[in-house]
Amino acid sequence: GRPDRTKVEISAVQYDSPGWDDRSRRSLNKEWVELTNTSSRTVNLDGWTLTNEDGDTYTFDHYRLEGRATVRIHTGYGHDTDSDLYMDRHNEVWDNYSDTATLRNDHDRFIDDASWGHHRHGGRHH
Repeated sequence: GRPDRTKVEISAVQYDSPGWDDRSRRSLNKEWVELTNTSSRTVNLDGWTLTNEDGDTYTFDHYRLEGRATVRIHTGYGHDTDSDLYMDRHNEVWDNYSDTATLRNDHDRFIDDASWGHHRHGGRHH
């Protein structure tokens, strides 16, 4: 039989950091995207990307997401752990009003996305 299809999805997005958007580490780390592996198998995310509408990209490096586990990718600085990864950025990545987070695998194949706000900007093509 065919093996289980691995299923990783964007399960939550905190695009508008609570409190002041003052670009502090604390504020930037309250902005995050969460990925959940809904299958029972570990998925190697090495080379996978998470991108916003402006093309700012975070690339996963030597990271494996365990089966039935969730990882939170924070915008700011920190020490990567199994459950929290950090983009190490000094500015917000996710627009508070409208944006799309897109997850692609290491072959640049579309996996999932999450949009908020009115993301239909006139004349914009992806």
